[in-house]
Amino acid sequence: MHATPTRIRKRPADDRGRADHGWLQARFSFSFAGYVDPDYMGFRSLRVINNDTLQAGGGFPTHPHDNMEIFTYVIEGQLAHRDSMGNGAVIEAGNLQYMSAGKGIRHSEFNPSDTHKTHLYQVWLQPNVKGGEPRYMEKPLAELARPNDLTLLYSGDGRDGSTEIRQDADIYFGHTESSDTAARRTLALPASTSMPYAWIQVISGEVSVLGESLGVADGLAMEQVPESIDIKASPDSTFLVFRLA
Repeated sequence: MHATPTRIRKRPADDRGRADHGWLQARFSFSFAGYVDPDYMGFRSLRVINNDTLQAGGGFPTHPHDNMEIFTYVIEGQLAHRDSMGNGAVIEAGNLQYMSAGKGIRHSEFNPSDTHKTHLYQVWLQPNVKGGEPRYMEKPLAELARPNDLTLLYSGDGRDGSTEIRQDADIYFGHTESSDTAARRTLALPASTSMPYAWIQVISGEVSVLGESLGVADGLAMEQVPESIDIKASPDSTFLVFRLA
């Protein structure tokens, strides 16, 4: 029996969908709201990767979600969050927020600054079960993320100190530090026969995977890759990696 060949597909940053509402500039890796691309309706359970810039004072007023796993990574500035569970927090740059909407939740997200913009990624995964109580948690990545390594932040089983989510998926944060040399670091994404699909989203720096070079805001879909994957990253790179069933 022959193994299914690995397939990769780059999603260049400049090819993503876009929207400009004045207070919000957004880029869409997948179809979202008024942007529809039949070739990019999602990838496995990964449904949304939105790269948003909120201008000073801009934001999303209170609105509902249900049956969605939602992750927000703040790249620059701050994001003020309030929800119907009573949570209220300001997410600082470099930190990550997780919200499982479960059977239903209402929340708002705003840039609390009068002068500075907020730059972020918001990622949605479809859950593998419907309903359940909503959940909320923040990840202080400055404390948790190991330099020159992949840190498992979220997983379907909550192993190795990760937060358990409602999907068969592993979500890693990759970070390489500055160096006196231009040498790239090689970080190994662990093998997984149960999750042979992967997506990498570059936040900063440069990354190469399976022979493909990626820059800031580029994404890469990888299919039928059950074995370990080597990710080569330039100094001062940050990126998210999703292992998916």
